[in-house]
Amino acid sequence: MPSEVVFGNAGAEGASRGGWFAGHFMTAFDDARSTSVLEVKWGVHPAGDCRTQWAVNAAATTLSILVKGRFRLQFPDQEILLCREGDYALWLPGVAHYWSAEEDSTIVTVRWPSVSGDSSGIKN
Repeated sequence: MPSEVVFGNAGAEGASRGGWFAGHFMTAFDDARSTSVLEVKWGVHPAGDCRTQWAVNAAATTLSILVKGRFRLQFPDQEILLCREGDYALWLPGVAHYWSAEEDSTIVTVRWPSVSGDSSGIKN
């Protein structure tokens, strides 16, 4: 049975999974962070860090919230600059995106549902 209270450090716990620390990929059956309901990421990106290829999620809706920094999200029809703490972008399944950190940035990203193999790169 999962513990009713789980605590830790998102950065440390997600370090081996690109910042992702809750979702289907947590393997211990008794870990409350192991869930197919959602995924959570603590993303720390130095200035200049970027995703160089378009990506898309087939099933998951994605919400990214800026904790600190300047973070640019590019979508096929628009570009969004997250520049104030709390700025966010939410996009639906099937929407291609890529991103770049204009300053050292921290982003919290939540996806739902958590589905293995849902995120894929798109060849240009």
